[in-house]
Amino acid sequence: MKKNVAAIPAVLCCAAALAFAQAPPAPSQAAVPPPHQAMPGPAATKIAIINIQSAILNTKDGQKAAADVQAKFNPRKAELDKKRTDVEALQEQLRKGSATMSDEAQDRLRKDIEAGNKEMTRRTQDMNDDLEADQGRIMQDLGGKMMKIVEEYATQNGYAAVFDVSNPQTDVLWAAASTNITPDIVRLYDQAHPNAEAPKPPAAAAPKPAAPAGAAPAPVKKP
Repeated sequence: MKKNVAAIPAVLCCAAALAFAQAPPAPSQAAVPPPHQAMPGPAATKIAIINIQSAILNTKDGQKAAADVQAKFNPRKAELDKKRTDVEALQEQLRKGSATMSDEAQDRLRKDIEAGNKEMTRRTQDMNDDLEADQGRIMQDLGGKMMKIVEEYATQNGYAAVFDVSNPQTDVLWAAASTNITPDIVRLYDQAHPNAEAPKPPAAAAPKPAAPAGAAPAPVKKP
């Protein structure tokens, strides 16, 4: 899910102004001004903050989805790690044998290294694209469910707006800890969706595609 500021308008009820009818004064009497009417003051405004990504990933649904993605991509990561090891071995072979190997043998090694790096670059990009697509689907699905929880919570508690501080561009320079509703939203989400199973501890680290030997690692967006 791409990070955006989430502003949730609360339901604001405005009382209708009362119209007072006044009969015209008798000719022999001075007009009596109506009694002073107190003007209503401004409605109290409450603002809350939430880290929507943290909230989603800390729900049981989010934890299970993250574990499923990890299990799906770990085999591909292992293949990339092996390919990287193979390319590094060829580079080491070329480095050590450069003084004794024929030019033809060195050229073959260089071509093998170049081909290996190109394959790793392509496979890393493919994995990143697939990983980002899966993460996007998860955030869209769980984010839609969570927004309903946020709307209900904000309305019931009189919040005029909720800002997503997981977005670095959110204009929130400081906020009191009491305005952070992230734990409450996680708790309410799990209560509203009780059928999610807690994920099993992962057997390996989260997938992080390896970069080709000698090249900068490709960025991987985390869920």
